[in-house]
Amino acid sequence: MYIAHTIAELRDHLAAYKRPAFVPTMGNLHDGHLALIKQARPLGDVTVASIFVNRLQFLPHEDFDTYPRTWDSDCEKLRAAGCDVLFAPDEKALYPEPQTCKVHPDPALADILEGHFRPGFFVGVCTVVMKLFTCVQPRVAVFGKKDYQQLMMIRHMVRQFALPIDIVGSETFRADDGLALSSRNGYLSETERAEAVQLSKALKAMAEAVHSGERDLAAIEARAMQTLTQRGWQPDYLVLRRRADLQAASPGEPLVALAAARLGGTRLIDNLEIDTPAS
Repeated sequence: MYIAHTIAELRDHLAAYKRPAFVPTMGNLHDGHLALIKQARPLGDVTVASIFVNRLQFLPHEDFDTYPRTWDSDCEKLRAAGCDVLFAPDEKALYPEPQTCKVHPDPALADILEGHFRPGFFVGVCTVVMKLFTCVQPRVAVFGKKDYQQLMMIRHMVRQFALPIDIVGSETFRADDGLALSSRNGYLSETERAEAVQLSKALKAMAEAVHSGERDLAAIEARAMQTLTQRGWQPDYLVLRRRADLQAASPGEPLVALAAARLGGTRLIDNLEIDTPAS
């Protein structure tokens, strides 16, 4: 696996390839990330991953400084997964001067849900992804569906800027008990880890209510919020939204259930597409 620490090194190495397949990450890799690498491999003529903890998408009170950085383990895992190239710039390499030019995504999508609770988050995400795209110049990029709103945001950005990149969404990789894998799961205590599966169970209960024909979506949401709150969670949202654009939905439309909630000191997110809409 070739490791590039500067944009120039990366571009020189990738000059021989025509169809890079790209997986951007912030490191602290788990099996979900490795599944993205394996999905990307047959989609291009070289498989590229990046590791960069992007300061722009962290709010001042969030965990940028303490975000887990596991370089040696990450490199070992990427090699084993068949990654060809790792782009691992430091902040000076990716942002040699203050990044005053930023991507400001559509507020209709960027300022709801995650964007409401983490103001400016998607400006940081879109800006770094756009910059990584210009560095790697991929023809395919693979993102996990666990970050559902982020995936929609990236697709919208690529479409708006007519970037020649196919965005592939990969299904959420889960532990045996159903918990969505996340780098932040490592923050959970043993007791919290056992409780964490309740987030995915809450989403399944919402889906089951829709499947059963319940038409009062607000009541389904309120019930889910109450269930988690009574178990000691601090939910930001548990909602049913129109799958096409994450706007308010009506019964009968294709839906997605989305959740973000804090368990102890750890904020977890998850989602579940509801394939059979209410009738």
